[in-house]
Amino acid sequence: MKIAYLEDDDVLAEHIGEVLRSAGHECELFRDGSQLIRRLKRDRFDLVLLDWCLPGVTGHQVTIWARANLSERVPILFMTSRSLEADVVTALSAGADDYMIKPIRTSELLARIEALGRRAYPDSGNGAQTVIEVGCYRIDPVSRTCLLRDTPIELTGREFDLVLLLFQHAGRVLSREHIGGTLWGQPQSAISRTLDTHMSRVRTKLQLRPDNGVRLAPVYGHGYRLELVPDASAPSMREARVG
Repeated sequence: MKIAYLEDDDVLAEHIGEVLRSAGHECELFRDGSQLIRRLKRDRFDLVLLDWCLPGVTGHQVTIWARANLSERVPILFMTSRSLEADVVTALSAGADDYMIKPIRTSELLARIEALGRRAYPDSGNGAQTVIEVGCYRIDPVSRTCLLRDTPIELTGREFDLVLLLFQHAGRVLSREHIGGTLWGQPQSAISRTLDTHMSRVRTKLQLRPDNGVRLAPVYGHGYRLELVPDASAPSMREARVG
């Protein structure tokens, strides 16, 4: 699922972000409620994770705004240190779908996210992970493997996360801000050189070129796009259920 995560604790944000990405989710971190609201106005997320207590616009205020303004009812899960019964009631009454009290147990978090996904998207195959096949590539988010013409490609954890993000959105422009927030939990200005280095390594390791059915194209002033290149020797893009 594509998850928006509002949290101003850097250590916790990094930890939870890694947990979510390791489970195959796409996670974009926000440290300010007003920033999240601006993104929700133009982008769709499958689930929203909210801390309550933040400077400025709080998670509670984001919930009230989302329920009043979003046409689709996106699942909202609170993760907060506020443990009073009155706080739980307040959050649920505002429109939250679930509520977890810190410290967060990651296995429980993933189970609750999956349960919310099943309820909100009953026709999505019960949250089953999918194998992605694009051009001559096969990416399995469950086993975290990437094959080029059936040959495994050795990738670091962060490189695989980047590859998965690119192939999940093949044909679409991914902004540097989006990639930085999703994979590093930081603005692109803080990881600009790191991002370009990772892109270069991924391009080389995966041999992202037209004869393999794809092309990694920089989009000046914005980000990157993994372009599909029609090729008679490459299979068409499709997705198959794992298992």
